Amino acid sequence: MKILVINCGSSSLKFQLIDAVSEELIAKGLCERIGIDGSRLVYTPAGGEKQIKSVEMKDHTQAIGAMLEALTCEKTGVVKSLDEIGAVGHRIVHGGDKFASSTIINDEVISAIESCNELAPLHNPANLLGIAACKEHMPGTPMVAVFDTAFHQTMPEEAYLYGIPYEYYKKYRIRRYGFHGTSHSFVSARTAEVLGENYENLKIIVCHLGNGASISAVKNGKCIDTSMGLTPLEGLIMGTRSGDIDPAIMEFLAHKEKMGVEEIMDILNKKSGVLGVSDGFSSDFRDIEDAFEAGNEDCVRALKTFAHRVVKYIGAYTAEMGGVDAISFTAGVGENSPILRRMICAYLDIELNEEENIKRGEDVVISVPGSTTKVLVIPTNEELAIARETLALVK
Repeated sequence: MKILVINCGSSSLKFQLIDAVSEELIAKGLCERIGIDGSRLVYTPAGGEKQIKSVEMKDHTQAIGAMLEALTCEKTGVVKSLDEIGAVGHRIVHGGDKFASSTIINDEVISAIESCNELAPLHNPANLLGIAACKEHMPGTPMVAVFDTAFHQTMPEEAYLYGIPYEYYKKYRIRRYGFHGTSHSFVSARTAEVLGENYENLKIIVCHLGNGASISAVKNGKCIDTSMGLTPLEGLIMGTRSGDIDPAIMEFLAHKEKMGVEEIMDILNKKSGVLGVSDGFSSDFRDIEDAFEAGNEDCVRALKTFAHRVVKYIGAYTAEMGGVDAISFTAGVGENSPILRRMICAYLDIELNEEENIKRGEDVVISVPGSTTKVLVIPTNEELAIARETLALVK
């Protein structure tokens, strides 16, 4: 069965077509600048050349149409008709506490996703646009919603509740939800496979480190805690997001800078993180690392502060699980930054095999042989994880 995996943003749409049996990639692409002048389609069939062309995409319906046209193109397409696509898997950012697993999409599910829009206003509405567009173009094809929050629904109450009046949880479901769940699930399970161990007997910490970053504690195959919260703002310092701060800072800034809530939230979401700590140098960890190696003081400060926050969460989760068998690094920064992995493991007094630490794009154990805690790099594959979830439900 061929499964189409779709990840809709507010002005973009990523897609992959995957053979669900062989798990091979058939084609992938990106629709950029949807609803903005200069929209374009980037499309790459497996084994073929990348194609980039300008396509008018006023909305997500037109973007889906452009994507399907590319997939069925007589010259460079990979399917003869849409009938060859057996199902569509949609990445949905926020499922609240309504969904503890992936689910077949129907009207009831769509309504439930809509009810979570205020918890993820930049993501859920765009995800719903993708669903609506697929329903229009592929009305007979089953669709599955795969939630970023689902994997974290196994957290116990003491891990997801905040220290605020309980009535706000009852009224508004204010609690920790966590994100990047598809990645955390995939990487933790893959860690057990690489180590040749039983997933349900391991204590694993997954460090999903990218421009958005989160850490999870996975004990005996279940998530028991994670760093992101009600929204993706909590937790680690990120590219532009502040992560954990003293909440009183917001009131302090409001008085000192004469700001409203919206302005402060804009700062915490878009002007903080390593961008802010580096005094505006960059939000891109590659730029930060290059300058770090050149001795730039702003970037040395930013990278050390980021690494310190990661180590604090690793330490907390090690205590929470009563030990840790493996720590796995994943996502753009986690997979591609030997410097950062070296800094973090130095804090933890874990010795690395530097020949393994500099490898990229493969599953690898980077701790030295005999290390009590294994340290791994596991490239995440959220699209494959979504395809697997989709296949399991529709077949």
